[in-house]
Amino acid sequence: MRPFEGKSPMKAILVVVLACVMVPALALAQEGQAPGNLNTITSVNVTGGRVEIVGSKKPNFTTFTMTDPPRLVIDISEAVFSGVKEEIAVGNGTITGIRTASYGSDESSIARVLIGYEREVETDIQASGNTLVVTIAGGGGTAVAERPAAAQGTAPAATGTAPAATPGTTAEQAAVAARTDRQQQEKAVAQSAAAAQADRQQQEKAAAQAAAAAQAEAEAQRQAQARAEADRKAQEEAAKVAAQQAQQSEQRRLQEERAAKEAAAAAEKKRQQDEARAAAEAKKQQAADEKARRESEAQAAAAEKKRQQDEARAAAEEKKRLAAEEREAKLEEARAAAEERRRQQAEARQARVAQAERPRQAPSQGDSADVSSRSKVMTLVGFRPAPSGSRVFVRTNEPVSYNVTEGNKEVVLELENTRISESNNTRSLNTSFFDTAVVSVDADPGPSRTVRVAIKLKEQVQFETRQNGNEVSIEFQSPSGR
Repeated sequence: MRPFEGKSPMKAILVVVLACVMVPALALAQEGQAPGNLNTITSVNVTGGRVEIVGSKKPNFTTFTMTDPPRLVIDISEAVFSGVKEEIAVGNGTITGIRTASYGSDESSIARVLIGYEREVETDIQASGNTLVVTIAGGGGTAVAERPAAAQGTAPAATGTAPAATPGTTAEQAAVAARTDRQQQEKAVAQSAAAAQADRQQQEKAAAQAAAAAQAEAEAQRQAQARAEADRKAQEEAAKVAAQQAQQSEQRRLQEERAAKEAAAAAEKKRQQDEARAAAEAKKQQAADEKARRESEAQAAAAEKKRQQDEARAAAEEKKRLAAEEREAKLEEARAAAEERRRQQAEARQARVAQAERPRQAPSQGDSADVSSRSKVMTLVGFRPAPSGSRVFVRTNEPVSYNVTEGNKEVVLELENTRISESNNTRSLNTSFFDTAVVSVDADPGPSRTVRVAIKLKEQVQFETRQNGNEVSIEFQSPSGR
């Protein structure tokens, strides 16, 4: 058997195995790629009190906060996630966890990042290149990073032959085991070929020695005719024996070559069977993974549907409650109007009696109150930055009585005998990204039919409160150093 015989077919087999492994991997890697005109979010990293959202483009985003529990919601428009988990557990004392979700499709895709907090915190949101950075004042804890799934492991190259894959093994492990088996078989074949070649060399050496002896015998025959015939017979006998030995050696060599070919054929057949089993196991594993993915997506869709149903029920309950409050307010206003009419009629009767008793005395005129006793409704709370500072304003359906108190980096405006008309007006206004003293504005129902508007500040600044008709406004000066 010639050295390295059969090496080219083995190379071809290795190329086929590599193609079978690498092509599906490349196809799977390309499935999660987003169109080039979308912002692809590839990682969400948490380092202490800092959250970094890394994408392929500069982010275009909007934010709002939620309470009970405290949450920050970031919507990145024209963006999709790639390799980012839907839930990231943090628990570093400030951030409880992060959830991601995608909405819309094509150019209207929205990538949402919801950050949950252990408590109410102050945040600063800035875009730095392709990264959106959320900084939490006083945040700390350990670092947590979410990276794309493709970066969490590297699949080894599949070469050689693969033994039968046991349950739980991967196609890559089967390929490595097959390569080891193939190398051992090639080594055994090479050793057999080397032994056959050494045997053949020994036989050739023996034949050369026999030829030298025959030549010496011929020379002796010329010198001694009597011994020549005997020597010739001896040489013929020796040549015959040598030929027989050579024939036997050739037969052994042919048998060894035939055995080596049969062993190589058996090894090749076993390799093909192992590859077929490995491919079947890989296909079975891929089908199981696909089934698990579909089940996970179905569970996520069911959870989303339930959440939407819960939100719809909550909205219906809220609408029903507001309608009841509205009816109660109207009834109360009707009762107040009836009471006011009765009071005015009584005063009119008293005035007529007093006039009859003192005809010459001019009727007295009481001061009319600027604020009525009727229940008021807050219809809007807003914020507006200005070159010299900022302005927080509250609008009602009619003038109201109010109180303003000042605390540590906080100003509270309390509207008396007032309620909130729509639940949307209770959503927190996050104004921290403006270059003003105001961080946030929160309007909530207070005790005894009052509305409490809490205004958090970056630092204590001068402010002025004004009331113009149905609007109460607080003008804040700019922070120091601006």
